[in-house]
Amino acid sequence: MGKRIYVSNISNATEQDITTLFSDYGEIISVKIKQSKGFGFVEMGTENDSKKAISGLNGKLFMGKTLTVTEAISRQPRAAFHEKKGLLGKDRSFKKAW
Repeated sequence: MGKRIYVSNISNATEQDITTLFSDYGEIISVKIKQSKGFGFVEMGTENDSKKAISGLNGKLFMGKTLTVTEAISRQPRAAFHEKKGLLGKDRSFKKAW
């Protein structure tokens, strides 16, 4: 299975534009973009295809912008809302003594 690739500076691109761009580097499993944020993720068919796409597209001019193409970093799980502490790291479970 290939690795997920992070792609930024693609605010005007559609998923089809990105699919076409990456198709020269191998099989594409999925493309998901956050157009309003200007970034997205591409999953390639093999790890080798992912490496070729990263080296071939990072820094390339696309739709008037320079692409940033890197290996996607796994997202760390976030703490559940009830596990978070209050402002300035203070534990909200303490009670006032007055």
